[in-house]
Amino acid sequence: MPPRLNPLDHSFALTLLVAVLSAVLLCSCASVPPEPHAVAQPDAAPAELPADIRLAGAQAWPAQRWWASYGDAQLDALVDRALQASPSLAAAAARVEAARSALVVSRAAAGAEAGVSADANRQHYSANGLLPPPIGGASFNEFSVKLQARYDFDLWGRNRAQVAAAAGEAFAREAEQVQVREKVGGAVARSYFELQSLWALAANLREQAAAQQLLVDDKARRIVHGLASADEARVEQARLAELRARIAEAEAGAVGQREALRALLGHGDDAIATLQPRPLPTGQAMLPQRLGYELLARRPDLQAARWRVEASMSRVEAARAAFYPDVNLAASVGLDSLTLPNLLKTASRTFFAGPSLALPLFTTGALKGQLGGARSARDELIADYDHRVLDAVRDVAQAAAALQGLAAQASQQHEATVLTQAQQRSSEARLRQGLADRAATVQAGLAVLRERQAGLQLDRQRLQTEVALTQALGGGFHAEASTQISRN
Repeated sequence: MPPRLNPLDHSFALTLLVAVLSAVLLCSCASVPPEPHAVAQPDAAPAELPADIRLAGAQAWPAQRWWASYGDAQLDALVDRALQASPSLAAAAARVEAARSALVVSRAAAGAEAGVSADANRQHYSANGLLPPPIGGASFNEFSVKLQARYDFDLWGRNRAQVAAAAGEAFAREAEQVQVREKVGGAVARSYFELQSLWALAANLREQAAAQQLLVDDKARRIVHGLASADEARVEQARLAELRARIAEAEAGAVGQREALRALLGHGDDAIATLQPRPLPTGQAMLPQRLGYELLARRPDLQAARWRVEASMSRVEAARAAFYPDVNLAASVGLDSLTLPNLLKTASRTFFAGPSLALPLFTTGALKGQLGGARSARDELIADYDHRVLDAVRDVAQAAAALQGLAAQASQQHEATVLTQAQQRSSEARLRQGLADRAATVQAGLAVLRERQAGLQLDRQRLQTEVALTQALGGGFHAEASTQISRN
C-alpha cells in the first residue's frame, strides 16, 4: 500500500514553490540595465526670432485657409481642386488609417481576449502504440465546443506603453497629413503666383518691344535722311531682339507653370484652360510678435516629430517592462464528446481556469539589445526634433528677413518709378512745345516700363517669399484642433 501524503508536505511544497518563484522574480527584476546617460528632453527654448526682424503687416498667425486672404477666386478654386485630387494627400490619408488600425490592434491586445471554437475530428490509434486494445487499433470521433478567455494583468505597464506608442504614431501620421495638405496648397499658390507674374512680365515686355520698335523705325528714317548711322540702328535692333527673346522666355515659363498647376490638379483639368491674368495682389504677409511654444503647436512637422518622440519613449517603457514577469489568467468552458448526440449533455462539460507566469530567464541578452535599440532610437528622435525646431526658426527668420529686404527695395523702386514718370511727363510736355523729338519721349516711356518691370520682379519675389513665410509659420495649422484620436 503506498504511503499516505501528509497535508503538511503540501504546505511545505507550496511554501518552497512561492519562495523559489519570489527569488526568481527578484533576480529577473534586477537585470534591467540602467540608462547609459541622462535622457535629453525636447528643447523648445530656441524658438524665438531676433528682435530686428519685424514686418509692417499684422502681427498674427496665418489663417487655416490663408490663400483666401489674397482675394483671388481663381486661386481659391485651384487650391480646393488640388486638395481633392492630390495623390500625395490620398497616400497620407491612407497612412493615417493604417496607423489608426494599428492603434486599434494594440488596444485590443492589451485587454481581455475571448473566443469560441468548435472542432470535429476522427482519429485512428495505432494497435502497436502506447494505448492497448480496445483503444489501440480503433478509430474514434471527437466533437468539442469551447469558450476560451484570457486576461493579461499588465502589472508592469508593457501593454499600456505599447498602446501609447501606437497612439503617438497615429498622432504623428495625422500631423503629417496636415503637412502634406499645406505643401499641396503652397505648391498651388507658388505656381499660380509665378504664372500670373510671368504673364504680367510678358505683357510689360511686349509694351517695351512695341516702344523699341518705334525707336528702330525712327533710326531707319534718320538713316534715310543721313541723320543717323547704321551702327546706331543696329544697337536699337539688338535691344528689340533682346526684348523679344525675354518675351519668349517669359511665355515659355508661363507654359511650364501652367503645366505644373495641371499636374497638381490632375491632368486634363479644364480649370487651367479658363485661367485669366489677374493683377498681382498686394502684400499679405503676417508675422506674430513672438514665436515661442506657439510655433511648436503651429508647425505640423514639429508636431509629428514630437509625437514620434513620445512614441519612442513609450517603446522604451515597453522594452523595460519586458524584463519583468508576465502574469496572465486563462479560462475555458465547453463541451467534449466522442459522439455527437452526447455533446450537449451535462456529462460532456469541460472546464479549465488557472494563472500563468512567464519569466524571461534565458533571453536577457536579446531583451538588453531591444532596450538599447529603443533607447538609441529615442535619443535619435529627440535630437531630430531639436534640429527641426532650429530649422523651423531659421525658415521663419530667413523668410521674414527676405520680406523685410524686399519691402525696402520696393520703397526705393517706387521712388524710382515716380521719378521716371515725372521725366516722361516732362518729355511729353517738351514734345508738345516742339522742344523735344518723338524718340526722346519714347525713351522716357521705356524708362517707366523698365521700372514697372523691376516692380513686377519684386512683387514676384515677394509673393513667393510670402508663401514660404506662411508655410514656415505652419500655414494655419494648430495642434489643439488636429488631435482626433483618444489616448485612453
